[in-house]
Amino acid sequence: MSDRTVAVLAGGLSHEREVSLRSGRRLAGALRANGVDVREWDVDARLLERLSTDRPDAVAVALHGGEGENGAVQQVLELLGIPFVGTPSGACRRAWDKPSVKTELVRAGLSTPDWVALPHSTFRELGAQGVLGAIVERLGLPLVLKPDQGGSALGVQVVRNAADLPAAMVSCFAYAETVLVERFVAGTEVAVSVVHDGEEPRALPPVEVEVPSGFYDYTSRYTPGAATFHCPARLPSDVLDALADTALAAHRLLGMRDVSRTDAIVDADGHVHVLEMNVSPGLTDTSLLPTAVAADGSDLATVYLALVERAAARQG
Repeated sequence: MSDRTVAVLAGGLSHEREVSLRSGRRLAGALRANGVDVREWDVDARLLERLSTDRPDAVAVALHGGEGENGAVQQVLELLGIPFVGTPSGACRRAWDKPSVKTELVRAGLSTPDWVALPHSTFRELGAQGVLGAIVERLGLPLVLKPDQGGSALGVQVVRNAADLPAAMVSCFAYAETVLVERFVAGTEVAVSVVHDGEEPRALPPVEVEVPSGFYDYTSRYTPGAATFHCPARLPSDVLDALADTALAAHRLLGMRDVSRTDAIVDADGHVHVLEMNVSPGLTDTSLLPTAVAADGSDLATVYLALVERAAARQG
C-alpha cells in the first residue's frame, strides 16, 4: 500500500469539529504506520485547490456532523471524480434526517421507538403547552429529545417529568430547527458497525455501552473512562444474531457503503429497536467502531486499507 496516496478529511465547521479532528488524526496515524502516504486536510476553502493540485488516489472521510455527513462533501468528491471511502452523497442525505430514516425502517419492518418530529414554528404558532401535552399523551413518559439532524448526542436529553419538557425543548432547538421526540425504551444500548472490507458487507461484534449515569451523552462518549464497553455485548447469542441482521438490513436499506454504524436498544424481551444510523462512525480512542474492530481480531489500519482499495477500484 506504500504507493497509495490517501487524503483524510476531518474538521470542518460543524458542532462536532473537535471530535472529527481526533478521528482524522487517529486514522491518518494508523494508515501512515502501514506505509500509506497520507495527507490530513481540514475541510475549508483550500480543499478544492488541494484536491486539484495534489490529487489523492482516494479520500477517507473522517467528518462528523454537518456537510461531512449530509452528503455535501461527498457530492463535491463525486463531481471531481475522486474516489472516497464511505456512503454516496444521495444515501448520506437520506441517512442524515433522523425522522426520514425512522420512517424507512418502519416500512421495511424494522423496529424503532415511536416518535414525533415537529419544527420550532409549530410550537410558536400552535402554543407550546398544548403541543407538548399532546406529545406526552401520545408517547407517554419518559421521552428522549434530540435534534432531527446531527450526531455525538449533542442536544439529546432524556425527560422524565412533563414539567421539564419546555426547557429541554428550548435547549434542543439550539442545535436544530426541528426536534425529534421519541418514546424512551429501557434496555441495553448497543452499537453494531458494518464494514464492507471483503466480498460482502459484514457486521462486526456488537459493542454494549455501559454508563453509570444511565445516559450515553456527549461527555460520556468522549471522556476516557466515562463509559465501559463490552464487546461482544453481554447478550444471548440469538440476540447478537438479531443485532447483526438488523444492522446489515438497515445498511442495505439506506444504501450505505463501505462502513456504517447502527445504534440500537435491546429491551428486556430481547427485541432490537434501532435508534440511529451513522454514515461516518467515530474513530477516536473512545469510539465504538475501533472497539468492534479490535474485538474482531483486526485493527483500524487493516480495515481501512481494504476500504481504500475498494474505493480506488471503483474509480478504475
